Amino acid sequence: MKLSTDRILTTHVGSLPRPQDVVDLLFAQDRAEPYDEKQFEETMARAVDDAVSHQSKAGIDIMSDGEMSKISYATYIRHRFNGFETGNVPRATPADLDDFPDFRDKLVREGHSPKYLRPICKGPLTVKTLEPLHKDIARQKAAIAHSTATEGFMNSASPGLIAVFQPNEYYPSHQAYLEALAKVMHEEFKVITESGLIVSIDCPDLGMGRHIKFRDASTMTSLSATRIFKWTP
Repeated sequence: MKLSTDRILTTHVGSLPRPQDVVDLLFAQDRAEPYDEKQFEETMARAVDDAVSHQSKAGIDIMSDGEMSKISYATYIRHRFNGFETGNVPRATPADLDDFPDFRDKLVREGHSPKYLRPICKGPLTVKTLEPLHKDIARQKAAIAHSTATEGFMNSASPGLIAVFQPNEYYPSHQAYLEALAKVMHEEFKVITESGLIVSIDCPDLGMGRHIKFRDASTMTSLSATRIFKWTP
């Protein structure tokens, strides 16, 4: 095993390009369209193997599964937790694009806005099933076992990230919503760490939330609305 005392170990953000057959199956699953479960499992396993192989060839030490089985880095949670329903609430345009309306409108016309179903919190958040997570872990560990990896990591959405993209129509406040999200996501974080993988908490909301969730708030109000939770595995 390589150690960070010998040299700086290499890693990356986690998400990698998904092959078209993976994309097609993910959209079918997300839309509750019929698909072959065996084909799904075989396709995801092959995609993770390929992702790990490419990371090995690139010299990556701490590898991910490429997030192959997730429809997106933020909305996959609706398949794992109760309380979310799909709706047609449009995704907010980031406020920093308002200074460039021609470019903003061009992005929309060209289809750069996501087409997957958007979850909305309409009930109490509880764990529905973590079977997809256990399958993700099994695929990744199997692929890493015959690679050059020093370790493996798995991405998991932060409570704040989920709150930025999934509107709350149930909890009495944004703070209450965040606390409920932290409680259920703790279960996912715990499973990942207990598996021996590193949990990488995906938290771009600390930078992007200002332009999306809190676009109409003052800077100080936006900062006070972000709260970091201490998590103990």
